[in-house]
Amino acid sequence: MQGYGVILRFAGPLRIVALVVSVGLTWIVVSILLGGPGSGFPRIQQLFTSESPRARKYKCGLPQPCPEEHLAFRVVSGAANVIGPKICLEDKMLMSSVKDNVGRGLNIALVNGVSGELIEARAFDMWAGDVNDLLKFIRPLHEGTLVFVASYDDPATKMNEETRKLFSELGSRNAKELAFRDSWVFVGAKGVQNKSPFEQHVKNSKHTNKYEGWPEALEMEGCIPRRSTAS
Repeated sequence: MQGYGVILRFAGPLRIVALVVSVGLTWIVVSILLGGPGSGFPRIQQLFTSESPRARKYKCGLPQPCPEEHLAFRVVSGAANVIGPKICLEDKMLMSSVKDNVGRGLNIALVNGVSGELIEARAFDMWAGDVNDLLKFIRPLHEGTLVFVASYDDPATKMNEETRKLFSELGSRNAKELAFRDSWVFVGAKGVQNKSPFEQHVKNSKHTNKYEGWPEALEMEGCIPRRSTAS
């Protein structure tokens, strides 16, 4: 009976110790789940959320916002002769199949480099069209005008030396070598001193073409500084 009494005397303190330990462990677990003081419930929410948060998209679908006094853009060339090109500026679609203002050849949007407003957008058939229509469009550009170009199907068959020279003067590196069914996207400007950093070109080659008879479509995005003057 004395041994039984000793066990009873120790049982009380042991229960208290076990309770303290249990409360302490519970507090630690709750603190971890709730993310600590002042952090709300982010961690416990993550446990019950299977999908990760979607990355925020900015103007024209860019993953990051452009700096102040810059214009956000995205230019997508056509895919083979099936999917038309797109030109987006400051979250406004300037040219697309949905707008019904794109076509085979070169799709060009002229933009005021100061205000970012669209001046004119046209498609020029470079397979069966008249290259003089294109020349009349890009010859009289005013200083500071931004030029957005997206190819579709064939951008070059009707190109002549003057056309290539004019695009080169707008900042293109690849206009001189552009050929039948190449993919090309380009952003240049009237009056630039250097070559444009906004240009992509993939040659039509049966060894590397993604589609039968056509190379892969190109997609280019970025931020263009607004021009200080445009006359």
